[in-house]
This record gives sequence, C-alpha cells and structure tokens, in this order.
Amino acid sequence: MRNIALFDLDHTLIPIDSDYEWGQFLCRIGAVDADAFARRNADFFAQYQAGTLDPVEYLEFALGTLAQFPRAKLDELHQQFMQEVITPTLLPAAHDLIKKHQDQGDLIAIITATNRFVTAPIAIALGVEHLMAAEPELDANGNITGKLLGVPSSGAGKVVHLQDWLVKQKLQLSDFTHSYFYSDSQNDIPLLERVSHPVATNPNAKLSAHALAKGWPQLHLFDKQ
Repeated sequence: MRNIALFDLDHTLIPIDSDYEWGQFLCRIGAVDADAFARRNADFFAQYQAGTLDPVEYLEFALGTLAQFPRAKLDELHQQFMQEVITPTLLPAAHDLIKKHQDQGDLIAIITATNRFVTAPIAIALGVEHLMAAEPELDANGNITGKLLGVPSSGAGKVVHLQDWLVKQKLQLSDFTHSYFYSDSQNDIPLLERVSHPVATNPNAKLSAHALAKGWPQLHLFDKQ
C-alpha cells in the first residue's frame, strides 16, 4: 500500500494560468488577431474565475486556435513559450512539494483542465511523469483538429479522468493508504471531496471559505517566493 498525490497545475504548482498565458503569448508575438483573441480570452478567464465557465465552449475555442497551425509550428512556438513565460514561474516551493511526495514513494500525477498540448511540457519540467488533461483530437499527421476527445477535465470531469486513468493502471483510489489532492479553486471541490487528504493550495476566496468550513488544511505555497 502506498499513497497517491494529485496536483492541479494553474495557480497551484505555478502562480499563473498557463492556458490564459498561452493565449496572451500568441497575441504578443502576432500569431493571432490580438484584439479579438484577447477580448475573448479575457472573457473566458473571467468566467473561469467566477466558476461559470462552460468548459466545452472554452476548449473548442482554445483547440480551434491550435488547429490553425501545423504541429511543427506549434511545437516551435511552445518552446518559446516555455522559455519566456513558464520557466520563470517554476518556483522552488512547487519543486519541493513534489519532491516530498516523490521521496515518500507516492504515485504522482497532475490533473488539469488545460489541454495536453499546453501542459505536457510543463509537467515534464516539473518532473511529473503522469498527466491528465483535456485531450485534443489529432489527425494522422499529429496535427490538432480542434475537436475535444472525451469529457473536459474540469470540475466533476476531473473525477472521471482520474477514474479512467486509474483503471488503466489497474488501480482504484481505495487501493492507496492516503490520497492527496492539491488545488486552488472551488471548481475542483468534486475531486477534493473524493480524496482522503484534500489540500486547498493558494486557494481563491471561495475555496478558502469552503476549506475553512470543512476543516481542510490550506497551503500558501508561494507566499515566501
């Protein structure tokens, strides 16, 4: 018997929203119509913060943007995005938290609402092998079609993605002595309530209030960074 440690990504392990920042990056380098894209991206981000985001609508927007570029160009852009935007946000506190669980021999995974294209290189940079994310459909050449595979990996969808992933590992949550989930948002309450050790991490106001009512620990990971 061992433990499992699950981590949200945006505002949990990194102090930014990688999906939003990817959009801002595309605007900044002139890869998309900056004014139109920035307005729509900002609207979606505000909905996410308010807990009113329609995940399918957003993912169709995000994946549709990715579908405008051949995969080789996307990968080139993402390398630049990692260097300019993501790497400066990979702070010691996040690495230390992950390492603590690694040193304990825990099974570790990131589970995020953001799509796999944006987040897979970030998970690698954080030293986390397993990633559950929104899955873009790919054509025979590996190009993103703009369609979403399966259900969004947000809200209750994170529970679905975790269960499906565990089945592939021939495991279930009850197999672990302790199960941890670190998240910053009230959107993740469905999964936080499934694990034995929920941790409100850099929580927003709604999650902080919920955690206080439930007696969950609150971790402010970046306060001293």
